[in-house]
Amino acid sequence: MKKIPLVNLKAGFLPIKEEAMLAIEEVFSKMNLFLGPNVSALEEEFAAYCGTKYAIGVGSGTDALHLALLAGDIKEGDEVITSPHTFFATTEAIAYLGARPVFVDIDPFIYTIDPSLIEERISSKTKAIIPIHMYGQAAEMNPISEIAAKYGLKVIEDACQAHGGEYYGRKCGSIGDIGCFSFYFTKNLGGYGEGGMVTTNSPEMAEKVRLYRNHGHKSKYEHSIIGYNYRLDEIQAAILRIKLKHLDDYNKRRQEIAKRYTHLLQDTPLKLPKEVSNRRHVWHLYVVRTRERDEFQEYLSNKGIATGIHYKIPIHLQEACKHYGYKEGDFPEAEKISKEILSLPIYPELSDDDIEYIAMAIGEFFNKWK
Repeated sequence: MKKIPLVNLKAGFLPIKEEAMLAIEEVFSKMNLFLGPNVSALEEEFAAYCGTKYAIGVGSGTDALHLALLAGDIKEGDEVITSPHTFFATTEAIAYLGARPVFVDIDPFIYTIDPSLIEERISSKTKAIIPIHMYGQAAEMNPISEIAAKYGLKVIEDACQAHGGEYYGRKCGSIGDIGCFSFYFTKNLGGYGEGGMVTTNSPEMAEKVRLYRNHGHKSKYEHSIIGYNYRLDEIQAAILRIKLKHLDDYNKRRQEIAKRYTHLLQDTPLKLPKEVSNRRHVWHLYVVRTRERDEFQEYLSNKGIATGIHYKIPIHLQEACKHYGYKEGDFPEAEKISKEILSLPIYPELSDDDIEYIAMAIGEFFNKWK
């Protein structure tokens, strides 16, 4: 029986192994281990890739979100609008500052925040909106930007799942006031550890992020603010510089796989993901929906096919968020899809034979289910 992982890190490493090992050896030969020449070069290269003036390397995607909120002057008692359907880090970053996450339900077709529901959630305390580009596809940014301009709010893009994704030809992370990326090892652009990046066109916000990420250092012995230890290390930066050169090819292969899945699965009862026009979906995840999700997942597991659930519990229903006072039924679309979604394997090295095998297993499941 085949064994197909949800992601295959080893397969992704082998083609760059020689170059990566040389780059790591170069870092060790100089023992300049963080915020060195590789971090500086990666910042320049990633800013150019995203089309922003500045990119600042940080320790993780969570760090990026935290620092973006700090750069946006979000403070205790403020409110930040975001989606309940994402990884928990977005809410954590808001909570770090003593601000309150104010959730807005999602669009049921692309799973990003529904812009038509945002205005009714704005109060005198609202200071920012964090749209999340889910699964590799951009949120509907134009109406979000219009609302933000109308009420004087910051737009902080959570682009942690959308490296290379585009909205009307603009790269995710370059549309709002500031953008946040994760280089967690499963991402379209991932290191072999932790890493993150903040992007912006604002020199003031860029400078704040630089200060906050490194203990508020303005010189070796001077600290102008109370900062954090959120530095990106040189080994991760060296590897990410190599992988950034291949990012468009990685994304192109993901698009081919998604297209193949969609063709092979179009006659099954699954609800398949859609790519909205005027966007470039980079397919961080290929997420299907079925009411028989748990039985479906178990069947695929028994066929040697690993799958994932992104995400099983909406954030407003997490135990850690009880004190915010949300309850079941507050965000019906997010709650509904959390019971139906399943992520199929997708990574650049996934073979056509594996895709055919997965599609065949899915067909078998629904034939038996009938």
